[in-house]
Amino acid sequence: MAKYEAVEVVTFKERQNRFIATCVKPDGKEIVTHVKNTGRCKELLIPGVEVGVNFQDKATRKTKYDLVAVKKQDAWFNIDSQLPNKLVEEGIKQNLIKFDILKGTIKSYKREFTHGDSRFDFLIETDKKEKLLLEVKGMTLEEKAQGSFPDAPSVRALKHVLGLIKAKEEDYLGAVLFVVQFETIDYATINKEMQPELQLAFEKAINSGIEVCAYNCIVSPDTVKLNKKVPFKLI
Repeated sequence: MAKYEAVEVVTFKERQNRFIATCVKPDGKEIVTHVKNTGRCKELLIPGVEVGVNFQDKATRKTKYDLVAVKKQDAWFNIDSQLPNKLVEEGIKQNLIKFDILKGTIKSYKREFTHGDSRFDFLIETDKKEKLLLEVKGMTLEEKAQGSFPDAPSVRALKHVLGLIKAKEEDYLGAVLFVVQFETIDYATINKEMQPELQLAFEKAINSGIEVCAYNCIVSPDTVKLNKKVPFKLI
């Protein structure tokens, strides 16, 4: 579980650019925050919604707050794009994450492993000498309990999926794991309207034996806990 140490619940006012947003404290004081997600998040960051901001009093920072969570209706969504990898690493260590394509037991992993012209989040090795390249993606886009990725075209994601397909030809196993940064979800999918070529790449990847899975999270303003595997399907 990940926990932020100094979260305050405030009101979102506006987003000036990808990195900066203005929020309002309960006493009416405006604060400038760093948005921990460079995606669009338009369906979440709506003026007037409650958000969680984490106080960071460091001299080297331009802002003293990180915007890390957003309340959508009655549910909290975490939008910290750096968090999914940390949650997955914790899940691997605690044996909470399972990959159907692995026959052996995970014995070790490496972070930020380079293969070809791509750098993948993890290289996982098992006691049966299997090598699995794992790419982790955060998912924050939700509509009627359907989780989708991406919320903006992602050249990087497309490159990674194609890289996994290529690595499969060299006897690596491959997987993409979506960390759904909210709890209520029926299934996860690819946002083909946003990026049709990514949908096609995932179709090719799955047909070539790449595993695609998703895990949802239990989220509060200051905590995020990896919960359970949820269905992934292309529609």
